Amino acid sequence: MKIIVTGGAGFIGGNFVHYMLEEYPQDKIVCLDKLTYAGSLETLESVMDNPNFKFVKGDIADRPFVYKLFEEEKPDVIINFAAESHVDRSITDPDVFLQTNIMGTAVLLDACRKYGITRFHQVSTDEVYGDLPLDRPDMFFTEETPIHTSSPYSASKASSDLLVLAYHRTYKLPVTISRCSNNYGPYQFPEKLIPLMIANALNDKPLPIYNKGENVRDWLYVRDHCVAIDLIVRKGTVGEVYNIGGHNERTNLEVVKTILKELGKSEDLITFVTDRPGHDRRYAIDPTKINRELGWEPTTLFDEGIKMTIKWYLDNKSWLDNIISGEYQNYYEKMYGNR
Repeated sequence: MKIIVTGGAGFIGGNFVHYMLEEYPQDKIVCLDKLTYAGSLETLESVMDNPNFKFVKGDIADRPFVYKLFEEEKPDVIINFAAESHVDRSITDPDVFLQTNIMGTAVLLDACRKYGITRFHQVSTDEVYGDLPLDRPDMFFTEETPIHTSSPYSASKASSDLLVLAYHRTYKLPVTISRCSNNYGPYQFPEKLIPLMIANALNDKPLPIYNKGENVRDWLYVRDHCVAIDLIVRKGTVGEVYNIGGHNERTNLEVVKTILKELGKSEDLITFVTDRPGHDRRYAIDPTKINRELGWEPTTLFDEGIKMTIKWYLDNKSWLDNIISGEYQNYYEKMYGNR
């Protein structure tokens, strides 16, 4: 089987590439990535010489380029990780989110129609559901929860999800969608909470936390997510949405304190900053459907996963140091410098 993995030089896509090459050495993986600020070829360095792996630099919104790639590679499966995904960036610059997340998805869907595939899988997010109240721990997102977006990012992802489902209904395109909770693990760009806090703590820099750190997220170790996507692509029902959750809810403050304790750093590094607009309060996914239909459940508890994640960053400081430079530093100062 030949699979095009878009966004495969990013965090989740990169982990998925590694997972697939380990689990299915007979399959061929073509990674298509634009190499924006959050994509790094260093993430794929160890697989670059694998004869069943090929890297292609390009933009999923570039229709002629994508069509040419499909014509040349003749893929069986497309798994679309490519997306602008940072909420804060979507608030300051929504246009690029609309272009990549909506128009890019549309180009891929049209290419799938034109050249034929056995499965198109859209990697989405629980953020399309909006948020849940902090005082209702009994409430969870299911696949039937109405879409209720809070940011330009989540609105762009919800739009692309609807487009994917429309192509299935209108053109009978064989599609599936997964909506996951917050991922963490190796190779995550340090604008997201966990790698940002690890990077800052290692350098004894302030750890900026929005408001009082009471917002709750359901944390999913990235390899568990990769296993779930693989199952959905191979065994999931065409036209269906599957929620992927970790059942590992933590407040942001709890997460940060756990990281500081693991690194032996003082909680005095914690700095509370002005909250971002429209900040969702709580995300929590009910993964009953994927468990019932495909037998998937997360195997990594948060306390175990965070230890593995911290160890990876400690063992790969050169990757982290190379990522934290240039454009990211300018963005970091813009977002947090005056708060």
